[in-house]
Amino acid sequence: MSASDTEDPKLYAPREPIFPRRVKGRFRNLKWVIMIVTLGIYYVTPWLRWDRGPNLPDQAVLIDLANRRFFFFWIEIWPHEFYFIAGLLVMAGLGLFLFTSALGRVWCGYACPQTVWTDLFILVERWIEGDRNARLRLHRQKKWDLRKLRLRVTKWVAWFFIGLATGGAWVFYFADAPSLLRDLVTLSAHPVAYTTMLILTFTTFLFGGFAREQICIYACPWPRIQAAMMDEDTITVAYRDWRGEPRGKHRKAEGADKLGDCIDCNACVNVCPMGIDIRDGQQMACITCALCIDACDDVMDKVGKPRGLIDYMALTDEVNERAGKAPRKIWKHVFRPRTILYTALWAAVGIGLVVALFIRSDIDITVAPVRNPTYITLSDGTIRNVYDVRLRNKHGEAREFRVSATDATALEVQVEGSEDALVEVAPDATHLARVYVTAPAGSAPASTDRTEFTLWVEDLENGDRASEGTVFNGKAD
Repeated sequence: MSASDTEDPKLYAPREPIFPRRVKGRFRNLKWVIMIVTLGIYYVTPWLRWDRGPNLPDQAVLIDLANRRFFFFWIEIWPHEFYFIAGLLVMAGLGLFLFTSALGRVWCGYACPQTVWTDLFILVERWIEGDRNARLRLHRQKKWDLRKLRLRVTKWVAWFFIGLATGGAWVFYFADAPSLLRDLVTLSAHPVAYTTMLILTFTTFLFGGFAREQICIYACPWPRIQAAMMDEDTITVAYRDWRGEPRGKHRKAEGADKLGDCIDCNACVNVCPMGIDIRDGQQMACITCALCIDACDDVMDKVGKPRGLIDYMALTDEVNERAGKAPRKIWKHVFRPRTILYTALWAAVGIGLVVALFIRSDIDITVAPVRNPTYITLSDGTIRNVYDVRLRNKHGEAREFRVSATDATALEVQVEGSEDALVEVAPDATHLARVYVTAPAGSAPASTDRTEFTLWVEDLENGDRASEGTVFNGKAD
């Protein structure tokens, strides 16, 4: 038995870094546009101003955790309205199902934050270290001379500032951006802000600079879920092997007339950010970014062959093309029962949220009966219940509210500290009031000790009303 036979087998192969080659084409241009737009929205949005009056920060998009509110331009979401956020998350999920069903992993290839930031990091790496071959040589160079140290340090510093800007932009969504920036620079910001920035800086630096495709393959669950969203009509990136095979580089050698269109140049492999060969068929690692399409089309133009050897297509197209038939129209792939169902569900949730947004009131009331004691019988026979009533004023100025009970009852309402059952609530705030509801002697029902009624609150400025049902406890002796 040889020594090699007694060695333990290697269960893990170290990762070989991927250095995608620069490519030009319509899909690469589309990815540049999406990267600029998405990063622009992320970095610029916290700095957009919106006049909210003297009592709130003039920030268009703000997640106000201290007061548990969310501002989006003219829309203000309060804690009890979290169903709006839940609805948006449902729409995001349905939208992801819809796009995956129609176009495969188009989200992963174009708009996923991991993809966008990795594209940006690769762009910076290419600017500093050169294109694919130069980066490969630098990586394989064992000796760390001054040039390699200078290039690596320059690249890492640039990556660090991108990560710092990423973490900085994130914390600006949770506080007034100009004020927080001033506090950060003067080292007077809350430690949570610095901690959050450092965590996001580190994760962006690590995920975009080093982990890259490993996040998509091993950390992200979506590649394993997407198969349930796709079928034979889903449009995705594929290789026309019936046209490209058998592949071969020597076009002037004997038997070249029997070769397919693929010249085995590996251009599609060299530009792939995931390091896969699309000619091997559909793979979990493929994010359908279509850069291989641009690379292959460029090669086909140079060798005088028609474009589309690698292209967006569906499995049903393969069957038709192998039989010599024309592929189906794209709209027939996109508009089918599954995608129509996802679209209908997505639209229904969106319409429901819009309707709920426009019919909601600018005032609100929450009633909580005080249970200890349940009720009190006064010396003259009057029965009194006590309630904690929380009033919400969503207006930008202070409003005066009147609290009253259902007109059909004999119940009387008093507010602690007010003779006229009036409560003033500050702008964009809630106010907790102690409310006493009494039933004069003989007016409480004798047959039951629980009487349902409604507490109303009225805005004295514009007449808006809100209400909540509750229970009056106690009965006449």
